[in-house]
Amino acid sequence: MAYLVLIIIGVSSAILGALVGIGGGIIIVPSLVYFGIDHQLLAGMTPQRAIGTSSVILITTGLTATLGYLKTKQVDVKNGLIFLVGIIPGALLGAYLSKYFTLDSFNLYFGIFLIFISIVLMIRNHVKPIKYFQQEKYLKSFTDRYGEHHKYGVPPFVAIVSSFIVGITTGLFGIGGGALMTPLMIIVFRFPPHVAVGTSMMMIFFSSLSSSVSHIVQGNVLWIHAIVLIISSYFGAKIGVRINSRMKSDTVVLILRFTMLILGIYLIIKSVL
Repeated sequence: MAYLVLIIIGVSSAILGALVGIGGGIIIVPSLVYFGIDHQLLAGMTPQRAIGTSSVILITTGLTATLGYLKTKQVDVKNGLIFLVGIIPGALLGAYLSKYFTLDSFNLYFGIFLIFISIVLMIRNHVKPIKYFQQEKYLKSFTDRYGEHHKYGVPPFVAIVSSFIVGITTGLFGIGGGALMTPLMIIVFRFPPHVAVGTSMMMIFFSSLSSSVSHIVQGNVLWIHAIVLIISSYFGAKIGVRINSRMKSDTVVLILRFTMLILGIYLIIKSVL
């Protein structure tokens, strides 16, 4: 029963994560806590181990999705490397801070975070890109597969500071950071949506790699669970990339943000009862 639960979590989280550029950790972590702690189906689970195990899994999801998006030219490698300067040390710091979580504090803070992300996903298509950060010397042109032309840019200082903050949430909650990086790239840096998703998955790979090192050192990874999740996530990520190239992900985002809103409210209520 435990392995079946892990396979379902791995496949579904990777499909959704690769499809909308969030990595899937935002689904994996609460699922591991729910089935592992609340229902005792996954032996040895704690909030820290759910976070650490999720971080290891997201390495596979991020790598698989990134390789797929590189083939379809949806990854901005140059600007992605600038973001990594901030996100990697942020992920290491966040992973260290996660050791202070209790079950109640995890439920509370993760619940608040989920509600925040659901709101971000709700407004990301309705907020006009901020032009303030668009300096001419950093602008580059991109033509998507529909023939639409885009101009966007990444000022290094702003990119490093913002990605450092995202990196902290990556290590702290084991989510990969894509839930914040994708809307950040679209709204602040004016990335074309499909490029933002592909580039986000590249950063999820590297940030998860960084936070995983810290979690492994702290003993926060359940390796048997991780192996099952990694294998199932590999296939789920490939499916997600394929779906992304063929359809608009608005419907998936709608379902995802509604689910996160409900789950966030549930976790907050649970933490105070």
